[in-house]
Amino acid sequence: MKLAVVGATGLVGQVMLEVLEQRNFNYDELFLVASERSVGKNIHYRGQDHVIISLEDAVSRRPDIALFSAGGGTSLDWAPKFAEVGCRVIDNSSAWRMNPNHKLVVPEINANTLTADDYIIANPNCSTIQMVLALAPLHRAYGIDRIVVSTYQSVSGTGVKAVQQLENEEKGIVSERAYPHPIYRNALPHCDVFLEDGFTKEEQKLMQEPKKILGDDSLKISATAVRIPTAGGHSESVNVSFKGDFDLAEVRKLLEESDGVIVQDDVANNRYPMPYTAHQKDEVFVGRLRRDPSMPNTLNLWVVADNLRKGAATNAVQIAEYLVAHSIV
Repeated sequence: MKLAVVGATGLVGQVMLEVLEQRNFNYDELFLVASERSVGKNIHYRGQDHVIISLEDAVSRRPDIALFSAGGGTSLDWAPKFAEVGCRVIDNSSAWRMNPNHKLVVPEINANTLTADDYIIANPNCSTIQMVLALAPLHRAYGIDRIVVSTYQSVSGTGVKAVQQLENEEKGIVSERAYPHPIYRNALPHCDVFLEDGFTKEEQKLMQEPKKILGDDSLKISATAVRIPTAGGHSESVNVSFKGDFDLAEVRKLLEESDGVIVQDDVANNRYPMPYTAHQKDEVFVGRLRRDPSMPNTLNLWVVADNLRKGAATNAVQIAEYLVAHSIV
């Protein structure tokens, strides 16, 4: 087993390495790949020093699996080159997600759609992953008609520069900004770039990707994505209308029995999902379950996950684990 991590020096790449170690992912050779400015540097990992290599060098070594977290442009250029040498690429960018020729995978939901023909596999957007993991069992049980989601997203979703902006602003240090406004003690209704229809690209992902993952183009979804001054973890307020009525106790039971989901819904004891308690965990946390009194067949829920773990690195590693376990590599 030859494994490559492309973008190994980035925020998600570093978490991928942590997750691979914690989940004891077995490999014989590991290639750490990054941009030209990092080539030749050393990373000490699992008791060994690894020299960072270039994309060209990585392709020539013909890895079996490559975990990509190097941006959409790099993925569009290089994922096909890795695939050409027989490598399974699991890509964390948005480059391939809505391409009809490539699967968009959350393992607990649709990994069983993967076949030996899949060489480039898309990892969904972080906010999408946590939402669909909570909603998939409910969609199977009741049939979702409409989703209205508002997100409260960590600065870590933007990258190291944004984390540094928040930390510097907390300390009163004037420095280069990742955002057009201060983020400390602020909330920006501006995740990614604005599109012609007034939505942002992040909101567009939330409105498009669930349809592909859940296999239902009839879903009606509206999203508002907001960046808040938390260092890690995304939160979502989800209002979901079903095609028929539901039983709240059954909803709770369905979620409690779902792989990768933990229900935290004990408001009498102030127990509900928070980024603070989801930090460095791989599960999706769901709480504040309640009927919407203003609409029939409608449920409110609060969904939280570590965006760098299940929202990115862990989901990608789980896809790799599935490929190995089912001899697709």
